[in-house]
Amino acid sequence: MTKQELIENIKRKRSFLCVGLDTDLRKIPEHLMRTENPMLTFNRAIIDATAGSCVAYKPNVAFYESMGAFGVQVLEHTVAYIREQYPDQFIIIDGKRGDIGNTGMHYARSSYEYLKADALTVAPYMGQDSVKPFLEYKDKWVVLLAL
Repeated sequence: MTKQELIENIKRKRSFLCVGLDTDLRKIPEHLMRTENPMLTFNRAIIDATAGSCVAYKPNVAFYESMGAFGVQVLEHTVAYIREQYPDQFIIIDGKRGDIGNTGMHYARSSYEYLKADALTVAPYMGQDSVKPFLEYKDKWVVLLAL
């Protein structure tokens, strides 16, 4: 998503709201636990309920990666659902990545190419080299963490 597209979406919705999708299986309502995929069902319900009011979604990868392959699949399906149902939404992968060199490049590929995210949170604590791999994607955004 371009800067202008994001600005237009903010103006159209009169909102800066970004909804975090920090889905914890242990906190999902009991009635959703009886569905085939409680995490995905929960995410879809949150997305459907908020899409008209927000301009961005920010899934935190730790909540998905902690569930192993199942959780990563839920993250993939969640991002795909947003892209298919609400293509005007800005997607930020909250990974707080910040490794250097080849590892950083793979984190960037994972978020930008595989998940098709618009942005990724990056921790610059290891210096310029920890940010550089993410800046190689000219059509993507980098959200730097700061204290």
